[in-house]
Amino acid sequence: MGILLIVGGAGAIAGALLSQQHAPQPTATAAGVTGVSGHGPSLSRSIPVAIDIPAIGVNSKLLHLGLDPDGAIAVPSLTSQANLAAWYKNSVTPGEIGTSVIEGHVDTYVGPAVFFRLGALKPGDTIDVRLADDDTAIFRVTGVREYLKENFPDKAIYGGSDFAALRLITCGGAFDYTTRHYLSSTVVFASLVAHHDPGHPGNSA
Repeated sequence: MGILLIVGGAGAIAGALLSQQHAPQPTATAAGVTGVSGHGPSLSRSIPVAIDIPAIGVNSKLLHLGLDPDGAIAVPSLTSQANLAAWYKNSVTPGEIGTSVIEGHVDTYVGPAVFFRLGALKPGDTIDVRLADDDTAIFRVTGVREYLKENFPDKAIYGGSDFAALRLITCGGAFDYTTRHYLSSTVVFASLVAHHDPGHPGNSA
């Protein structure tokens, strides 16, 4: 499922490469860890509506996508929604115990897309996900890694978790001009550390 997700979209055209813009790739020092010890905080189920990643200038409404007719995770339209990220609606909502998945394109026919700079994130950076109940789930990045699609660890990325985990996914690595697909995927691992409810100033998870 994970391989089909990334191959099927998330920047298969490499427009940014063609225009001499190269997406940042994760560094060895950013690999960090993929999980946290202990269960940590969690939130009740609430549909995500927007994502904000200050360190890389991302501020996007969230689409809600499921599976396409081939059984792969659907991706935003490359022509009309490349600047929007999408929550995989068959995963838990951000902040619930389990693994929530948000994906987006790295580039388009003409240049960078919503997750172009995802590979520049590093452990300690924050990801804010606004929820339908007006709460904001605050995640901290624990690791950023690149995986060859032929060895993509589906279970590790999409499998269950005993804490409130978040995965951000896009294409990465080298681009194969024969198949017109990226050969790797960039994955950001994050865990819930707090939340902010404007109706209750100062609260945290």
